[in-house]
Amino acid sequence: MSIEALARLAEERVDHRFKGLPPDAAGLTVGELAAQRRNLFTDGFATPVLTLSAERLEHNLKLMETYAARHGLAFAPHGKTSMAPQLFHRQLAHGAWGITLAVPHQVRVARAFGVERVFLANELVDAAALRWIAAELAADPSFRVVCYVDSVRGVELMDAALQGAARPVDVVVELAAGEGARTGVRTEAECAAVADAVAAAGTLRLVGVAGYEGEVPRADPERVHAWLRRLVALAVDFDRAGRFADTAEIVVSAGGSAWFDAVADVFAEIPPLSRPVLKLLRSGAYVSHDDGHYHQVTPFNRVPQEGALEPAFRLWAQIVSRPSAEQAFANAGKRDAAHDLDLPFAQVVRRNGTERPAAGVSVTGLSDQHTWLGTGPEADLEVGDWIGLGLSHPCTSFDKWQLIPLAEADGTVVDYIRTFF
Repeated sequence: MSIEALARLAEERVDHRFKGLPPDAAGLTVGELAAQRRNLFTDGFATPVLTLSAERLEHNLKLMETYAARHGLAFAPHGKTSMAPQLFHRQLAHGAWGITLAVPHQVRVARAFGVERVFLANELVDAAALRWIAAELAADPSFRVVCYVDSVRGVELMDAALQGAARPVDVVVELAAGEGARTGVRTEAECAAVADAVAAAGTLRLVGVAGYEGEVPRADPERVHAWLRRLVALAVDFDRAGRFADTAEIVVSAGGSAWFDAVADVFAEIPPLSRPVLKLLRSGAYVSHDDGHYHQVTPFNRVPQEGALEPAFRLWAQIVSRPSAEQAFANAGKRDAAHDLDLPFAQVVRRNGTERPAAGVSVTGLSDQHTWLGTGPEADLEVGDWIGLGLSHPCTSFDKWQLIPLAEADGTVVDYIRTFF
């Protein structure tokens, strides 16, 4: 990655664009504010404010690095989770092969910060975006992009847009996770037809197969393992047919954040092929983990001996209304908190520098700018208290905040994570 581009993030001025930051920091650069090492609770931060735990973030980065290495997997974490180049940099520093992305804008962000390997886990038929990628490939011999294809028509559109390109675009045939699933080719015969179309297109190069097991209908361990074995069998069949003659390695890729243990199991069974196999895992939510959906579905629940991810997000809000003994309202809402999978979770209350569990407090709903709280008899909650909320679904937490304080356990803010959505 480009250290110079990352350094320029610290030169950005703090102003009204960035929620939750101290009003008296306006005009400082992000680097100057970080150097002050302000305390989240006593040095002027305004609620609501989303924070990342410095210690838990580092723990999660190390854990997935170790997991991938232990299982012989290359790792391209899905960058659409955070869209934070500083986190991309740390993921790459922790051994990632590259960064997975989903749409052309995200690739442009990654390239602006010097990411050299991108796995685009999506079909791409936009002519303008394809021409831009071709120009990037021509300008930078170290840049590599691998993209899904799942139809003959898509291949034809890509080929038309890429005429005259200096380098071919590497593609993998996406195998659908089943009937009624998301994108991807439904049958092996159709996969072969798409591969034939790629071979006929001089602007593309077939380098492997891929898919997303998280879309397997009625997913359970048996169904997920069965689909992953279909994916591996497709790679074996393509190799036997000589379809990978133009590539130095064969890419076999899968792996969201709910079934990467199944990916590790099945990819360990890949037989020797005519070329080295890049077994590419793409999980992304691990970087912050969460207190809801991914806390429930993480594979580490099935393999606790491998470790455990830690939720790194906490949204701090302030109690602004206590209209009855059974109800209170905080000043964070749908604009601030993920709510597509679960409501936030009341975790801790702070008053006068003392933090305690949020006993008897539950989140019952969200308005645009308010958290609805139910309060039982044991709830000790007053107007002015700060309440710490756990969140569910990292992808829709990061995207609501442009600059996120990275805080140590005592509240010292050591950095600010810039996002680009």
